[in-house]
Parts: sequence; structure tokens; C-alpha cells
Amino acid sequence: MLINLTDVLSCDEKVVKRTVETELKSFDSDLGHFPLSEDEPLELVLTNLGNDKLLIEGSVKLTARIPCDRCLTEVETPMSLSFSREVDMKQSAEARIDDLDETNFIIGYNLDTEKLVYGELLVNWPMKTLCREDCRGICKKCGRNLNEGTCDCDTVELDPRMAVIAEIFKNSN
Repeated sequence: MLINLTDVLSCDEKVVKRTVETELKSFDSDLGHFPLSEDEPLELVLTNLGNDKLLIEGSVKLTARIPCDRCLTEVETPMSLSFSREVDMKQSAEARIDDLDETNFIIGYNLDTEKLVYGELLVNWPMKTLCREDCRGICKKCGRNLNEGTCDCDTVELDPRMAVIAEIFKNSN
């Protein structure tokens, strides 16, 4: 959703509060496709700091369905995002890129809330997601979820440094 910022920028020290329903239904990145469900709408506070500077503060609660890193079972992962960004509206898009300013959510005098939430999700994405602390993962040979029971696969792993000795014993039989 685009929010026009001309009302906020028209007067110094003006504060505008907005509640916005986000339309972001999934988080798509190089990591994969993750469906999102929205718990609460995006709460925004837009403050004109003067000299064409804008302070964007907000919070949103989302729930992402992320596969467990060990067993690949889908896990409902609640995420509470809070952010505060100061944007210099005088800078051009090229100048922002040169300064490594990641404000791709500002398009002219509009605020793209979807890009803002996407960027915050990207920064706050969990490093590891587990369905439970003692998750046993999946079998390396047959792919069975070991949380649901054991499999009949041979799980003995020999030290690779001993492979030559194992080969000698195998050939001597």
C-alpha cells in the first residue's frame, strides 16, 4: 500500500499516525517461499523533523510458516517487528544508493508499506527455526522424520581417516 507523505511534509514537526493493513501474504527470497499470516495491522507514526527529514516509526506482528531446520516440518513462527527510520527526503534515489541508504520503500513522496515490512522481515529473519528443542531431524539415508519414530537404516558412520583400514578388512574376508 502506498501512503502519500505530502500531508506530513507540509508542516514542520507534524505527526501523523496511521494503522495500515499489510497486503504482504508471503515472504519470497533466495531462502524460499514462506506464507505469512497477519496478527495485527501495521502501526505507523510519521514525524516531520524539519529540513525535509522524516522519521518513520512502526510496529507489526506477523506469523511466518517456516520449515524446521532439522526435520522440515512447518513451524508457525511469530515475529514482532519494531523499527525506526530517519529519511532525508532531499536526497535523490541515486544519492541514497551511493550512501548505501536502504530506503527503497520511499518512491517520490510515497511510502510503500509492503517494501518497508519486507525489508524489516529480511533483517529480522530467524537464523535457525526448530519445531522443538530436542528435534531429532531426518534420517540421512531414507529421509524419515526421526521425531515420528526410528527407521531400520544402518546409522554407523566410520571415521573417513580409517577408510583404508576398513578396506583392508573387507578384502581379507
